[in-house]
Amino acid sequence: MKRTAHAHWNGTLTEGKGEITTQSTTLNNTQYSFKTRFQDGIGTNPEELIAAAHAGCFTMAVGAQLSQAGFTPNDLTTDAILDLDMQKLEITGIHLELKGSLIDGVSEEKFKEIAEGAKAGCIISKALNVPITLTVTYA
Repeated sequence: MKRTAHAHWNGTLTEGKGEITTQSTTLNNTQYSFKTRFQDGIGTNPEELIAAAHAGCFTMAVGAQLSQAGFTPNDLTTDAILDLDMQKLEITGIHLELKGSLIDGVSEEKFKEIAEGAKAGCIISKALNVPITLTVTYA
């Protein structure tokens, strides 16, 4: 299986602009620029897309691991916070904040264990070479 995306850029780093389109066209000529990446601007940026991909992948992995353990997942919500070192221009880590609703038969300890396994097994986690931390709220 292959997934594709297309990016176009025109102009200098600080004054130029571009568009990103994904295979599904969920992003379709979506604007990105220096301002959307390093300041406040309208559009997206590569780091935001990595955080979104990680949040989605990890949350699905938690649901999958709960199902594999014989449990029916309820609401699962993840915020992914990507840290970008502006001096080094590198991603230094991602913090995942998972919130889960009580699931019949799943203790808080078991839920955290499953979440840790999902963090390690998530396809996006495995693709990233940065520290990944996790906090879990289970209520």
